[in-house]
Amino acid sequence: MSHSTEAAAASSGASTPSTSSVVSNIHSSGRCSCTTPDDSDLGQFRRRQSLLLAKQMEAKCATNVDSTNVDVFSSITIALNDTPATTAPSSPYAKGAQEPMAEMAKLLLPQGALASSGTSTPRSRPTTLDIPGLTKSKVSPDGRIASRDVGSKLVIVMVGLPARGKSYITKKLARYLNWLQHDTRIFNVGERRRQDGKDEQNAAWFDPDNKKASAVREQLARETLDELLNYILNQNGSVGILDATNSTMERRKMVMDCIRERAGPDLNVLFLESRCVDQDLLEANMRLKLNGPDYKGMDPHVALADFKQRVKAYEKAYVPLGDYEEKHNMPYIQMIDVGRKVISHQIKGFLMAQANYYLLNFNLAPRQIWITRHGLSLDNMSGKIGGDSDLAPEGVDYARCLTRFINAKREEWDLKQLEASKNTHFPPLPGDSTPPNPYYHPQHNRDGSISDETTAVELAAYSPKPFCVWTSMLKRSIQTAQFFDEEAFDTKQMRMLDELNAGVMEGLTYSCISTQFPEEYRARKADKLHYRYPGPGGEGYLDIINRMRPVIVELERMTDHVLLVGHRSVARVLLAYFRGLRREEVADLDVPIGLLYCLEPKPYGVDFKVYKWDKAADWFSEVPDFKLKPAEDDMQ
Repeated sequence: MSHSTEAAAASSGASTPSTSSVVSNIHSSGRCSCTTPDDSDLGQFRRRQSLLLAKQMEAKCATNVDSTNVDVFSSITIALNDTPATTAPSSPYAKGAQEPMAEMAKLLLPQGALASSGTSTPRSRPTTLDIPGLTKSKVSPDGRIASRDVGSKLVIVMVGLPARGKSYITKKLARYLNWLQHDTRIFNVGERRRQDGKDEQNAAWFDPDNKKASAVREQLARETLDELLNYILNQNGSVGILDATNSTMERRKMVMDCIRERAGPDLNVLFLESRCVDQDLLEANMRLKLNGPDYKGMDPHVALADFKQRVKAYEKAYVPLGDYEEKHNMPYIQMIDVGRKVISHQIKGFLMAQANYYLLNFNLAPRQIWITRHGLSLDNMSGKIGGDSDLAPEGVDYARCLTRFINAKREEWDLKQLEASKNTHFPPLPGDSTPPNPYYHPQHNRDGSISDETTAVELAAYSPKPFCVWTSMLKRSIQTAQFFDEEAFDTKQMRMLDELNAGVMEGLTYSCISTQFPEEYRARKADKLHYRYPGPGGEGYLDIINRMRPVIVELERMTDHVLLVGHRSVARVLLAYFRGLRREEVADLDVPIGLLYCLEPKPYGVDFKVYKWDKAADWFSEVPDFKLKPAEDDMQ
């Protein structure tokens, strides 16, 4: 018995059995072989002690009702309070052992005694991975994070001066997480400022010495953060990204205080800072800003000068992430030159680790990513799904033309890059129409001219950019790439690019499926994204997304060109990622045989072009103003 409990019992005048007497009684009854329990038997001993006390109190209640309240309160206090708080189990799995004691306390203690006996600890929920399509539970049958599991959710707070690539990073990261089916939204403070119609948006408005403007900016930041927390806490959001400079220590403390006040200690918070030390990259980023809404219609020279003044205003109070966050064990990631160098600290939690892994694979190298389905196969002609058939003669013709066209486009791209590099000025000029990319140009003098050494040696010895060709492990995909010269193209087969496996329905037509498996046919038609084919190996679109994850990360990491020869489901999933399609659009996208998609990552997004094979001309022609659309047949 604790000293405080003994004192309370003595002052109340109650006749309370001591701990030693209880031990003696248990020993004499043959229930315990020792008089003093060791640490390993502590829990078992106290449960036995509590049960014995309960029986004693029941007997006493039957004979002396008037004295019950005082004696019961004193005795139960021993059982409830004799365990130090630090040794009490916090796991939800201990609930079963605690329930009998709680029920006994409700019955025997005076009304209000439990409330006055001390504070209660809310149930702690385990937090672990949730992967749509690969995990499920009662509260999350589809694998998405349940609304109650706040500890599995994530708030990402961007940090950095203007023109450091924060919005570029947030858009890519949000696109990736949404593609993985984790509900993610960006909340941009600058957009709220523009929506609210703040007239003064020149450099002076961003000066920290401008107290009136500072108060307005603070209020805008709070309103944007409130909107983000509403999304996370009340609208089933999984990840919210606060896109703002958050460049001062005071602002970041305010953000953390607001999050903890509304969401408590469980919600994960990651600070993500983007810095630029490469002056060429910084100049290019600044010139990109001149095309933004803040400088629309302005003279580029005036706009650039004003923007640089804005940056200087922010620099007055700028404090990068580092010592303070590490001292307080705050998770953060610091990206330098958009992925050239990455520093991470205290990364914890599934979503935080996923974001960190993705960010480690960023690069700005100009390159082309080509996507196409295989040529027409024999099973395509008969309408059968799945299988591993050969190409039809028309499919072989497509393969030959595809090889010639890719060779031509590769040469065309290299020539354009060489020409652009010779005419690029670094630092960039404010009137330049297109932003140069500092990751691809010959060595320039500081005045922007190409050195004689570069002209004579490097340009003469120029070699084409490496080009990869990836196929699935199915014959129709491999045969579509069979004419590429393996000395000029690095060809590789990947099981991740295989067509969706139809399980027991492999080799059937959709007409046969509707007849033989009518319930399955209707189920797939109702929700194709979440449907999984029955039988050994049967897959659904969420399975395709999960096995394509390493392919997407590799596409972000690599700096070479690549052609992916896949299948309908694979092409849909790839295009859904690069085009940022909504969840409901993925599984119904129209991707017919004979189309070739070209994507070029840019600092502002992705350039997208589509080419269609003309069988008669045996060549590809660009499709003007192409728009992705749903397939007419919703079962395909």
